[in-house]
Amino acid sequence: MKFTLNWLKEYLDIDLSVEAIADRLTMLGLEVDSVTRLHEDIASIRVARIVTVQPHPNADRLTICEVEVGGETKRVVCGAPNARAGLLTAIALPGCTLPSGLEVREATLRGERSAGMLCSEKELGLSEEHGGIMELPESVMPGQPVTDALGLRDTVIEVDLTPNRPDCASVIGIAREMAGATGRQLRLPAVSSLPDLNAIPVPFAIEVQDTVGCPRYAARLLRNVKIGPSPRWVRNRLQAIGQRPINNVVDITNLVMMELGQPLHAFDFRKLANGRIVVRRAAAGESLTTLDGVARALDPEMLMICDAEKPVAVAGIMGGANSEVGSDTVDILLESACFDPVSVRRTARRLNLGTEASYRFERGVDPGGVVRALERAVQLMVEVAGAEVVAGGVDCLRAGLLEKPTISLRVSRTNELIGTTLTAEAIAACLAGIEIGSTRQGDDLLIVQPPSFRVDIEREVDLVEEVARLTGYNEIPSTLPTVPMSFPEQGAGRLLGKHAASVMTALGFSEVINYSFVNEQFFDRLGLAADDPARQVVRLLNPLTEEQAVMRTMLLPGILENVRHNIYQQNNDIRLFEIGKVFLPRSGDELPTEIRQLTAVLSGRRHPGAALFHEGSAEVDAFDVKGAVEAVLNELGFGAAVALQAEAVGPAYVAADTHTALVVAGATGAAAVRLGGFGKLAGEVLRAFGIKQDVYYINLDLDGLDSLPRAARQFSALPRYPAVQWDIALVVPEMVAAGEMLAAIRECREPLLEHAEIFDVYRGKPIEAGRKSVAFTLTYRSAEQTLDDETVETVHQRILNRLVTDFDGRLREAH
Repeated sequence: MKFTLNWLKEYLDIDLSVEAIADRLTMLGLEVDSVTRLHEDIASIRVARIVTVQPHPNADRLTICEVEVGGETKRVVCGAPNARAGLLTAIALPGCTLPSGLEVREATLRGERSAGMLCSEKELGLSEEHGGIMELPESVMPGQPVTDALGLRDTVIEVDLTPNRPDCASVIGIAREMAGATGRQLRLPAVSSLPDLNAIPVPFAIEVQDTVGCPRYAARLLRNVKIGPSPRWVRNRLQAIGQRPINNVVDITNLVMMELGQPLHAFDFRKLANGRIVVRRAAAGESLTTLDGVARALDPEMLMICDAEKPVAVAGIMGGANSEVGSDTVDILLESACFDPVSVRRTARRLNLGTEASYRFERGVDPGGVVRALERAVQLMVEVAGAEVVAGGVDCLRAGLLEKPTISLRVSRTNELIGTTLTAEAIAACLAGIEIGSTRQGDDLLIVQPPSFRVDIEREVDLVEEVARLTGYNEIPSTLPTVPMSFPEQGAGRLLGKHAASVMTALGFSEVINYSFVNEQFFDRLGLAADDPARQVVRLLNPLTEEQAVMRTMLLPGILENVRHNIYQQNNDIRLFEIGKVFLPRSGDELPTEIRQLTAVLSGRRHPGAALFHEGSAEVDAFDVKGAVEAVLNELGFGAAVALQAEAVGPAYVAADTHTALVVAGATGAAAVRLGGFGKLAGEVLRAFGIKQDVYYINLDLDGLDSLPRAARQFSALPRYPAVQWDIALVVPEMVAAGEMLAAIRECREPLLEHAEIFDVYRGKPIEAGRKSVAFTLTYRSAEQTLDDETVETVHQRILNRLVTDFDGRLREAH
């Protein structure tokens, strides 16, 4: 949206600099794109009066003019046909540079000296007129700068409007905003009292067939219009904002559109069949050549302005060439209407045709300003085109169009949202500055009536925004929020999952996240029986692909796909885990049961980094998996509650004799509860997934674990005295489990025993067949003193005796 500073000042007394106005508009939310001072390139051009005109002695088409310029007389050679004594015109004196880049110098033309150049409008960049030198009005003074004499010294401000502010697509809209921000009084253009257009019969007819697409259509008839150039002030104003003057009638419609934001259109009344206007949708097969000379095919969704026979304009976008106002026009029908923004936008896009009018209609024009704009244009037509106004007119107004509901605005809520302490009176005055009326009800409530030109104000918060804008965002004090803050509670299961993820990461596993929907063929690869519960799935009604058609009932298939991908990428040492939900169907239309699980896999070398030091590294085995399970359970606090139970037969996808179930003792008389398991995956399953190396898996039911009592975590101060570590190696029968021996050590409950762990299990010579060596490291510490060997020896011997007695063991001899 472009406007000039002088134009703005016609409606508002404002003494701010251009820079201050631009800053104020930007703070109001109307971002200023550019500020351009007009005609600075002709500031040195002066007014001159031609005193005498003599023929050039050496050229038939040249004359020698004596001109007066501010008390001085200059002799200028001129070739313009309209040069005559007494004419006031524009002169470029030697040293001036014209907009074309031509530098004026004193020169000899056909033997006669010329001290300057008399200029045409084209040479000064004011128009395309170059048939002669400029003819200035008698009101100007010789020697005066032409820019001052013609009111050309002005500044153009361009504002980048947001789509929700169509009211500011006019000079009046900009002036209204500045009035509200500065507290000045807005002066609207003088318009005679708005008549009831429908009170008097008129010699034309308006029919609106589509009141949705055109909720308001007003028109007046003007006769004996004298078509010609517009007055200079009209042309200057339009040229300043980048519009090309055409003739006085068209220029007035454009001027009023820029002034009030209401597009208008003038039809040559003689070209309208039967003097009739019909607003309707286009008929199939119709076409229209628009004012730009392009023949356009129409479709039935396009809203058209038609006469009794044919389309004559595309509603809200552009008129037709078949009703264009030309030099022979005598009578015009002047249109002012309101069109549906969606309809105009769609039509403009289909026709690839955008205009200043469509720009405004697409955003929404003021339905309450339709007749005011019409009367303003009629008034100017009388002044500049000598029009004779036919009494009466037509105003087709859809019922209820101008009724806007009131909005309740709470003073307390306003202050709460923008951080101010404004009173009801201050808020009401703030809104009144931009012509938004309100009525006070009580101490905390204003009943606000949004004006018809503010199509963007629909809710209380919209009014709060207006108060903030007009108060000035930079004037609102910065304060920290005082709203109490609270963190959302997280479910216990989610917290357990986070803890488990941290433990797995600490153990060297990497987390993966897979889709919750999988390919049903995965169950075939796992070797599941047809009646296996895992095959009871929840099917998706609209799957992304056929390969993701069911919700997963286990995490293992997805993580095996991750293993295969890693191996294909030459990463054979794999430790992956996933924590996610599986979905088990329920009867009827009930939503599926969601269970949070942890599944992990191990494959490859136990210590991949050893290869960097040219050392070998053994492959992971069942003990690595068991150690990981125990570490997770112990760290989560469930180590004592969950038992490991070896099974000869496990799930179909686990190799025989490798599965260990995780169980919890049930209530008295009840069966144990399974909470997962671990083991080595069967070779045929791995081959089905394209994996050619051993893979071990772990599965934990986190929701089931979360229902168990957790061991209390105890904390103690850092020890003051050093620890003493003694090793012990016992030869025991092969059937004795090392874990049972470790449990027996802990059951001794020796106060000085701080920690016990297994560090070696050995079979082979010199250990006899059927027996094995199990070695432990025992850590002793006292919280009261440094331990001596005698004290440690006493405790150590008691533990050794317990192990020898309980497990038929003997102390292993050194060799």
